[in-house]
Amino acid sequence: MKIDWKRKLSSRKFWAMLAALILSVLTAFGVPELKGEQVVVIVTGIGAIAVYMLAEGAVDKEAVSGGEHTEDIDETDDSE
Repeated sequence: MKIDWKRKLSSRKFWAMLAALILSVLTAFGVPELKGEQVVVIVTGIGAIAVYMLAEGAVDKEAVSGGEHTEDIDETDDSE
């Protein structure tokens, strides 16, 4: 069975599960509450960045394959 990492990393449920798992492990090992919360915030921040990058990549891929150009085109008339 092959894991679709792109789909998995773009899942908010995956990042929420990972943050909860990390917080649970830190709590089990007696890490102070504030440190555990800081780690969870970092993990969810990285998750948000990963989801954003994958979503933007998918949008850009679709725009290119659909024939749309994502570059800015200067449409000024230089004939004057």
